[in-house]
Amino acid sequence: MRTAAITAVGHYLPEDRLTNADLEKMVDTSDEWIRTRTGIRERRILKDPEKATSYMATEACKEILAKRGIGPEEIDLIIVATITPDMVFPATACRVQDQLGATNAWGFDLSAACSGFLFGLACGAQFIESGKHEKVLVIGADKMSSILDYTDRTTCILFGDGAGAVLLEPNTEGFGVLDSVEHTDGSGHTALCIPGGGSLKPASMESVDERLHYVYQDGKTVFKYAVKGMADVAAEIMARNDLDGDEIAYLVPHQANLRIIDATARRMGVSSDKVMVNIDRYGNTTAGTIPLCLYDWEKKLRTGDNLVLTAFGGGFTWGATYLKWAYDGSAVAAHAENALSAIQDN
Repeated sequence: MRTAAITAVGHYLPEDRLTNADLEKMVDTSDEWIRTRTGIRERRILKDPEKATSYMATEACKEILAKRGIGPEEIDLIIVATITPDMVFPATACRVQDQLGATNAWGFDLSAACSGFLFGLACGAQFIESGKHEKVLVIGADKMSSILDYTDRTTCILFGDGAGAVLLEPNTEGFGVLDSVEHTDGSGHTALCIPGGGSLKPASMESVDERLHYVYQDGKTVFKYAVKGMADVAAEIMARNDLDGDEIAYLVPHQANLRIIDATARRMGVSSDKVMVNIDRYGNTTAGTIPLCLYDWEKKLRTGDNLVLTAFGGGFTWGATYLKWAYDGSAVAAHAENALSAIQDN
């Protein structure tokens, strides 16, 4: 049986940090309030006005190529999960393809908000499983600072900028993406959205004055649905694959809110030491959170580890993926420093 396995992970995080103390000077909030309700201490911000989502996505992919020792011309497909594309069109994937020099690749963007990476992973896996492609890049990247209203304390505290990416390649040893579940419920579309800028409400002086081009969130509604959605879908995929909490090496949850993450882990029967959490350092990077977790924990992952990935996002969208890790992450440590040096030199 041919499956799609993750064979490398890359990332990009801007250098500039926006701490809770910084936000205290901008809006009516406090470090204590943010930490106790979200778990966030700081987030990264891409301040360079000449750089956008494609830049972060490309840098994450360069790291993957260096770690795997392959050239960009070997990539067949690029999937970019994002809600902050460089432009309405062309797709950010086209920009990444050009910047990366992936001359033999085609690509497209996928918009599913915080569930985007999981949806992209399920999609990319199909191209590997079918035999159509050998190397697929799946990227979660968002420059959330570009769509945040920094006078709105309910949203600006939550999000940060960043990108994570994985390389999918064929596997015949039983490793890789083994199952996935995806859901949408469009009745919740108004609870988390950007009201302006689309064909329903095109950009105008009025839409700008009404601040319709920033993220809007009905926090209570989103929290209620997210807690249930992420926990339910994680339990669903475990039941479908006869897994219990002891058999899971790690839960890899979308980093939206620490309370949602804890509720999901309890529902799965997974102890806190088996839950990947980096929301305190990066905030919610939307489509980037799950691959950034995989990057941060890569060296701890071992061949055959059972991972459950789960997310919930605007749309509403939510889903879960069961995968069996395909390589010893500790083995990358020996050449990771050299790979990073090569990237910086280029």
